[in-house]
Amino acid sequence: MSSTASQELQSQVAIVTGASGGIGRAIAGELAAAGATVVVHARQRQEAVEGLADEIRAQGGEAETLLADLAQESGRLELVEKVWQWFDGATILVNNAGADILTGAAAQWTFPQKLQALWELDVTATIELSRQIGARMKAAGGGAILNIGWDGAERGMAGDTAQLFAAAKGAVMAFSRSLAQSLAPEVRVNCLAPGWIQTAWGLQASSYWQQRARQESLAGRWGTPEDVARAARFLVSPAAGFINAQVIPLNGGYNYRPGPPAAPADEEPSE
Repeated sequence: MSSTASQELQSQVAIVTGASGGIGRAIAGELAAAGATVVVHARQRQEAVEGLADEIRAQGGEAETLLADLAQESGRLELVEKVWQWFDGATILVNNAGADILTGAAAQWTFPQKLQALWELDVTATIELSRQIGARMKAAGGGAILNIGWDGAERGMAGDTAQLFAAAKGAVMAFSRSLAQSLAPEVRVNCLAPGWIQTAWGLQASSYWQQRARQESLAGRWGTPEDVARAARFLVSPAAGFINAQVIPLNGGYNYRPGPPAAPADEEPSE
């Protein structure tokens, strides 16, 4: 969690979905450091979100935890209802929750199973929460929504996993641009499109992917959850008040290398 004297999000209520680890955890901590009261969401990892909320409070911030399955309509309704009961609204929504199809048992699922999981959580939940909460923000006079895409969705990448993420995150990116048109000028909607970010999959990826991640960024390194969190903090802040309807790549500068070596036959290209 960043330490700073700046409190540009003071008096704001921020919802961060999928905040039990990785990028979501980093974003929640960063927004709390900026002064926001943060609703820390997870599907079922109660210990993880409670630990993060305790950490935020220990540093002088404010946080509440909320468990809900956003792949289900009932879970999405529960999130909205509880936040409005607790705080009578929210001014920031970060739709970070996404299906993990790269690690654990899900890595062995079939293509249709993975597609369904991504579509329910990454796409449908993002769309429905953005529309419901965005409408309430607009009626209240202001707010900021930040969605999470993928930088590879617009340029393409080989492999089944890349096709899955391109379909899901490409939909989120296109939706974000259109929603911004509907909610302006009261509510801003932007989308961050991270590249190679070293979350759980990246930490255990083979040497091939370690090398490729570094080669495909002009920064010459993996991105970190903290890199994403700092960008997110800026985009939902008043300092970004003239940035709207944008999809912003976050990849250190994509380093195009024509004809990269093929991936090992047993390894699926993925980010």
